[in-house]
Amino acid sequence: MSPVKDLVYRNRSYRRFHQDQAISLDILKELADLGRMSACGANQQPLKYILSADPGKNASVFPHLCWAKNLPEWKGPVEGERPAAYIVIVGDRTISESFGQDHGIAAQSIMLGAAERGLGGCMIANIDKPGLRAALELDGRYELLLVLALGKPRETVVVDELDPGGNPDYWRDDKQVHHLPKRRLQDIILAEYD
Repeated sequence: MSPVKDLVYRNRSYRRFHQDQAISLDILKELADLGRMSACGANQQPLKYILSADPGKNASVFPHLCWAKNLPEWKGPVEGERPAAYIVIVGDRTISESFGQDHGIAAQSIMLGAAERGLGGCMIANIDKPGLRAALELDGRYELLLVLALGKPRETVVVDELDPGGNPDYWRDDKQVHHLPKRRLQDIILAEYD
């Protein structure tokens, strides 16, 4: 398997972590740099990053995140299984009023960099934005786009093949293994020209 393919295959959404295994601010800066070097629309570079490796700040971020839409009974990781760090991606409206897909591209680069380091994470877009804005004391010129929760994974995520017409919702089995159904390659290619 190629190094890129290996990283993409290992890069899953992890929602439970070894909270006691700290991630340094230097590592967060290296990951944010991957976001900085990623492609962006018209090279406007409107994204900014808030980095937190501080347990107190992390605790103020955590309650403003919604963790798993397909697991409505689960309210997120318990103390001891929460992220060791966060990278909050915001858009600077003084640079651009529209952020297109820039934050998704940057987030994927960051998450691949985290996977390369043996870390895992979850891109969270379902955010209590007023609450998080207050917790971060974020100026109104910045639009909250994504929160990347990061840490050493404390759970197993497996990819299951999804049959045509099957349910793509992720789920957890009785051993708390997280199952992620993925469509088969032949089911997503609409046409092939040789």
